[in-house]
Amino acid sequence: MKRVSIKFRVPYILSRMTALFMILILLGGCGLFGGKPASNEGTGPMAPAPKVERYTGEKSREIPYVYTAKKELALTFNGMGDKATMTALIDELDAWGIKATFFLPGMRVAEEPDIASAILARGHEIENNTLNQLDMNKLDYDQIYKEIKLANDVIKRETGAEPRYVRTRSGDYPADVPLAAAHLGMKAVVSYNINPKDRNMQSAEEIGEYVAKFISRGGIISMNTDVNPEVISSIQYIAQAADDIGYQLVTLNELVENGGERKPLEQIPGYDAARINPDYQQAKYELVYKVDTNKKEVALTFDDFGSDKTVTRILDILAEHDVKATFFLRAKGVESNPNLARAMVEGGHDVANHSYSHPVVTSLTPQELQEDVVKAHQVITEAIQQQPVMLFRPPTGVVDDERAKALAAVGYPVIAMYDVTTLDWDISNSAKDIVNGVMTKTERGSVILLHMLDDIHTIEALPSVLEGLQGKGYTFVKMADMMQQNKAATEME
Repeated sequence: MKRVSIKFRVPYILSRMTALFMILILLGGCGLFGGKPASNEGTGPMAPAPKVERYTGEKSREIPYVYTAKKELALTFNGMGDKATMTALIDELDAWGIKATFFLPGMRVAEEPDIASAILARGHEIENNTLNQLDMNKLDYDQIYKEIKLANDVIKRETGAEPRYVRTRSGDYPADVPLAAAHLGMKAVVSYNINPKDRNMQSAEEIGEYVAKFISRGGIISMNTDVNPEVISSIQYIAQAADDIGYQLVTLNELVENGGERKPLEQIPGYDAARINPDYQQAKYELVYKVDTNKKEVALTFDDFGSDKTVTRILDILAEHDVKATFFLRAKGVESNPNLARAMVEGGHDVANHSYSHPVVTSLTPQELQEDVVKAHQVITEAIQQQPVMLFRPPTGVVDDERAKALAAVGYPVIAMYDVTTLDWDISNSAKDIVNGVMTKTERGSVILLHMLDDIHTIEALPSVLEGLQGKGYTFVKMADMMQQNKAATEME
């Protein structure tokens, strides 16, 4: 895609020469890309700028995504296409009511400042995409600092906007980039966690499908303005994907300001509640299939992990029916999407341990099982920023005496089983099958097992399950609470 048409070639060359001259002035005589100065002598205006010493303070924040349970994510763009492309892109964003964040190369802003000004005038954000989008891995600290600083200077000079965030062309960067960003007083170095790979020239529909598949709370979508023209047409699909799940596209700074920072694992109380313990032979455990109670109470539980679209819909349905549940999480999924686990907690639900890698526990040695469960405990704890409920559910519901003792010794003496299952994980079981199974099998104190996997019929069945049981007079209680209430009632008798 040509950036400038032939009839504008002369003005373009003049603007580029002006931009280059301005950058040279800002450099104070240094080479354009942080190289050798034109002269090693003299004290005039073309004398070499002093070499920038490496910053020794704390590096800036690094943001691949924002830690938040809010239904928000940011749409960001790299580079700066020609005027026609950028105008069309901004018009499309306006049509869908989206405010985006544009990471602009300083040189392009110097060449065509009117484009950058138009982006700001439409209510979008401008941030730093470095001066020339060079590979930072090939530069020393002095050069990295100047690539970022000069882009800041140009953007501020031409638009009045002062960049707070910096991103490299690829999103990858060496350790000197966060140091230089901190040196310059910037808020963060930003990468992304949703990359539709528009550089591979996918169609607008394919870009939209990718975003829909990987959309996440606190996510940062990264696309390019100067490579694939289909990016413009993809905006409608991205907007529809967010709307379908009930998520809002906001500017990067708004996302960051609304989000939080995760404490390191070791600072969270209860992070070490699960520990490797080879001395397990005498450990005591309890298998809980249901709770012996006279109350018409049941515990609704969900196993495994799913996409934002699936899990958010489950959370929405539970909220609509004022039901609290217990989620047994496959921690490998939590590791890649901690915000979704945090959303469960903020919704008033309990989260518990369903292993890290979802093995059949009897296929592991006791030591391997303990290692898997401790890893899962730590991943879940760090994701939700608090200790999870100390219940463990074995994948497939299979456990033997030796593994149960190993689980108890590691810190999980209560093994949470279930008495109501409809095999909803099997896509051949329809929503009607799931509803009928739950309604037929549920009794006082039942523990109902469902799954939060994608592409099964559980979501279709869930409203009827909740309404049907509530219609029969049942109330829903989190599993740990139901067990505790029954224990307290028994002790009082």
